[in-house]
Amino acid sequence: MLEGVGVGYNRVDVKLTICSDTLFLCQPKFQCIMVIKAILRCFEIFSGLKVNFYKSHVGIIGVSDVDTTIFAKCFNCGRVEIPFKYLSMKIGGNPRTLAFLEANHS
Repeated sequence: MLEGVGVGYNRVDVKLTICSDTLFLCQPKFQCIMVIKAILRCFEIFSGLKVNFYKSHVGIIGVSDVDTTIFAKCFNCGRVEIPFKYLSMKIGGNPRTLAFLEANHS
């Protein structure tokens, strides 16, 4: 089972968000990582397209570097350090700071 992530003040449960790129949000558990891997494999089988794991990255908040490396190795992809840019938007920063606002408008 893919467990979602509580987001925002009301802790809305988010399991999967799809944009022009794909961003998966889940609990940092090995079982959830395997579900995402299965979803991506099903996508490949049904669409005939291949997921480019070389361009993919794993970024995990609140998990040890060792676990993040293990999760990245499950996908044969790289790691991304938090904060990072996603679709030109800074992810993982404090939106109340001037530096965060300036980074997202440059």
